[in-house]
Parts: sequence; C-alpha cells; structure tokens
Amino acid sequence: MNLINYVKEVQSEMTHVKWPTRRTTLAFSAVVIIVSILTALYLGLLDYLFSSILGLFL
Repeated sequence: MNLINYVKEVQSEMTHVKWPTRRTTLAFSAVVIIVSILTALYLGLLDYLFSSILGLFL
C-alpha cells in the first residue's frame, strides 16, 4: 500500500466517524478534570496520613 492510497482510505474512514458536539466535549473534559482533582486530593491525603503515622514510629 502506498502513501496516496493510505491517505485516501483514511479520508474515507473519517467520514464515518461521529464526532462529539462541543457541549459533549466540554462536559466530558469537565468530568475528567474534576475526577483528576478529587483523585489527587485523595492520594495526597493518604500520603500525608501514612507519612504522619510512619513519623510517629521513627
């Protein structure tokens, strides 16, 4: 398969893709950001607690 055929096939397949709307993209992005922040806070709290507990024993 040469490059020209590859590009033509890619263009053909891209017409079948159902792209998300702007609203859907923004909503999913917001969910990802919120979950990431909550996960970081949770892991940070656990790290702080475990470090404090370990500091008591050392």
